[in-house]
Amino acid sequence: MSESILISILIFSPLIGSLINGIRFRSNNVSVSAGIGLSAMVISFLSAVLLSAQVIGLPADERQLTLKLFDWISVGGFNAEAAFVVDQISMIMILVITGVGSLIHLFSAGYMSHDKTPAKYFSYLNLFVFNMLLLVLGDNLLVMFVGWEGVGLCSYLLIGYWFSDPEKAAAGMKAFITNRIGDAGFLLGIFTLYMTFGTVNFTELAASMPADPVTAWGAPISLACLFLFIGATGKSAQIPLYVWLPDAMAGPTPVSALIHAATMVTAG
Repeated sequence: MSESILISILIFSPLIGSLINGIRFRSNNVSVSAGIGLSAMVISFLSAVLLSAQVIGLPADERQLTLKLFDWISVGGFNAEAAFVVDQISMIMILVITGVGSLIHLFSAGYMSHDKTPAKYFSYLNLFVFNMLLLVLGDNLLVMFVGWEGVGLCSYLLIGYWFSDPEKAAAGMKAFITNRIGDAGFLLGIFTLYMTFGTVNFTELAASMPADPVTAWGAPISLACLFLFIGATGKSAQIPLYVWLPDAMAGPTPVSALIHAATMVTAG
């Protein structure tokens, strides 16, 4: 199977599972909902394993598989593609996301068996995984930022899943607001890099980086790294943007497992 097809299956299988369960939003049939969600994850995991095998089989200096879907934004001299890269770093992350995510979906089948709307829960859970994959596979900062915002949205939806309880709803809102503060810093980092190098593509940024970069506090590279770190501080719950993480337990327990063990916190 070609690398383009495998990457497409890897990324979009959880999205399709989310949409199917989303259509069945009010269904209380946990067996069907969990079956759809878990099947999407297992398919995605198998794709990740096959892609990892392909990457490992390549020569050491060529271990990279790419998929370009379309030209996303093209304005003047600026261009950003909807494109994805599986390399040695993202390979590890997709195995963790889909592997651990599959186990969490399996555990959730029993944990949520008495919930009134398990289809909604598994729709959110699959959507969370889809956004995690966008986050780690995007070949430029804008695609990464879409996944970055997506996991923030899904954390809000899942931490505040039982929103009829004011305390749990407030916990979801705290996570959402705290992460938006960090994301503002992340955006400033993206803007700084683009103003400095004229690109947001990771490969082009790496090639444009000077051999001996100026590391003074006021230098553009230092500022960009600082801004990006602020974003990472929010996602990984570091001081001072750590306040949302203790309240993350307000959601169903498997949600906390997914936030901690997969990409939401690991992103930092």
